[in-house]
Amino acid sequence: MGAVKGCDLPETLLYSIDNNVWVRREADGNVTLGMTAYACALAGPVESYTPKKAGKEVKKGRSCATLESGKWVGPAKTPISGEVVAVNEAVSASPGLINQDPYGQGWLVKIKPADWDADAVDLKTGADALTAFQAKMDADGFNGCA
Repeated sequence: MGAVKGCDLPETLLYSIDNNVWVRREADGNVTLGMTAYACALAGPVESYTPKKAGKEVKKGRSCATLESGKWVGPAKTPISGEVVAVNEAVSASPGLINQDPYGQGWLVKIKPADWDADAVDLKTGADALTAFQAKMDADGFNGCA
């Protein structure tokens, strides 16, 4: 498990640094997407989760869900294009799961990628992701995850 400024960042996942989201390619070819611990720290406790419905097409760089916390309302932007194939019903019932377990039970959506190979080129993993997050956090003046 990697960490930057106290924020867990599992080195096995792929990250969209600009969008503060992670993705994991599953055995069936679909991609699970969620918020990073860094994004959770910035947003504070998530109070509302409104995902795109299963069957909806999403475009790279566009919203796959809208999240709301006491500090922030905004989109979770997907780093890949494709079709939403599943939404997290547990998070619908309890949005706080996003903060409690961002890399496990707090995932946001599952997407069937339209062109994984093309979209994955822009994602970072391992030491590259940790270095990129360190630079982003420093530039943002972020003090660290609690």
